[in-house]
Amino acid sequence: MSSRSILGTIKRLVAILLAIAIVLAAGILIGQAPAIFGVEEDPEASITFEDQEGNGTVVAVDEVTLSDGGFVVLTDDDGEELAVSAYLGEGTHESVTVEQDEEGPELLGSLTATVHQDTTNDETFAYDETDGEEDHPYLADGFPVSDTATVTSEDDDDPMLDSFAVESVDAPATATTNETITVVAEIENPTDLEIQQPVEFRIDGELVEQQTLDLEPGESQEASAQIDTRSLDSGERTVGVYTAGDGALETVDLEFHTDPSVDVVDADDDSVTANVAIPAEGFVAVYDNETDDRLGTSEQLETGDHENVTVEFDENATVEDDDELRAALYEGDPADPDAATTIEHDDEPVETTFTLEDVADELEADDE
Repeated sequence: MSSRSILGTIKRLVAILLAIAIVLAAGILIGQAPAIFGVEEDPEASITFEDQEGNGTVVAVDEVTLSDGGFVVLTDDDGEELAVSAYLGEGTHESVTVEQDEEGPELLGSLTATVHQDTTNDETFAYDETDGEEDHPYLADGFPVSDTATVTSEDDDDPMLDSFAVESVDAPATATTNETITVVAEIENPTDLEIQQPVEFRIDGELVEQQTLDLEPGESQEASAQIDTRSLDSGERTVGVYTAGDGALETVDLEFHTDPSVDVVDADDDSVTANVAIPAEGFVAVYDNETDDRLGTSEQLETGDHENVTVEFDENATVEDDDELRAALYEGDPADPDAATTIEHDDEPVETTFTLEDVADELEADDE
């Protein structure tokens, strides 16, 4: 074989190897695309956002489902952020409202609603202030989960599109998380026609009650709703009353109805049982107080009082009768306990220490 033929063969082999390397590199790059942009593929979400009429201050997203909780972010055609919803917990949410930011642009035109995660686990949207490092969008097939809709302005010339006016909203300034509060709104029909129209009561954007009023021209009427606070987290909650084109807000400072606590009522070398008062969604975790090894966690707990919460020890855990253990309350997801936050009261963790011997002695004394 001549040297020219050998050289040609070598060139062809090099070209084939380069082509294979390029294909493999492209495959790796595509497979790593979500990681390159700092977004995990595992969390899942979906959103339905349909065309609607509005007054520029409130937009309704028909349905949002989030596997890990997060936010709905509205952007315009240029991708500029316009408004962010209140924090949404994991699960499915219907009729989610996103309100115009104070002195922000009107929520009209072609808008895109994108579902974002809460990677900081603090229920506060931090995507912008962290330059996109936190609270990334949920992904589906490598693209952000979003939907686009057109929000058109209501035609003021058509009296049938005129809205009831929310003249006032009355709600208690403070309440506890184990009562029912009454929210009263004064609704007026400012048009020259008799109109039938829905009135919505919302807590932090979540629809809790809807009523339909039928008002004569110029007539005013009170609409009231009884709201059970037992499913709400403590803290400042926003109460909103909305008609087709108007709305008004009040805030209620919800205090947890009792001191947070975790009281161990039974224990053996397999599990611990406790009565719990927890002021936020979270769980109970049990530790070896000497080594600080986590022995097990309970299931997810809603805000409120819970009796006989069970913490099963991990199968590899070994607990002796005289080992000092610690049961503590955490806010977060028991599936990711390392990301959870310790629940405190009076600047101290809500926890209790015990041994299996102590619990057995107390149960025996109670029986006697």
